[in-house]
Amino acid sequence: MSNSCPYNTQRFFMVASMVLLLFVGHLQLTESVTCDPVQISWCLQSIVSYLPPTPDCCRRLKGQEACLCKEMSDPTFGGYLRLPGAKMVCDKCHVTYPNC
Repeated sequence: MSNSCPYNTQRFFMVASMVLLLFVGHLQLTESVTCDPVQISWCLQSIVSYLPPTPDCCRRLKGQEACLCKEMSDPTFGGYLRLPGAKMVCDKCHVTYPNC
């Protein structure tokens, strides 16, 4: 009977490790973001004219938050993200303005 205890403990830790790996893998899949600079276009009017951003702008900008540093180098939309209005829009949408 004393021999089965180490076996059960090993089995428990193996199953626990597998569950943990599956959980971490799931988190990585659900947290992945597709960078799409076109999503920022929904905020251009607010960025350029200092108008309050629309809820749709904020939702799309929030979805691109992890990509903003990369998108600042985009030839089409990067220039807009460097305008002072972009920081205002980020602040209003509760999105961290990139410091890159």
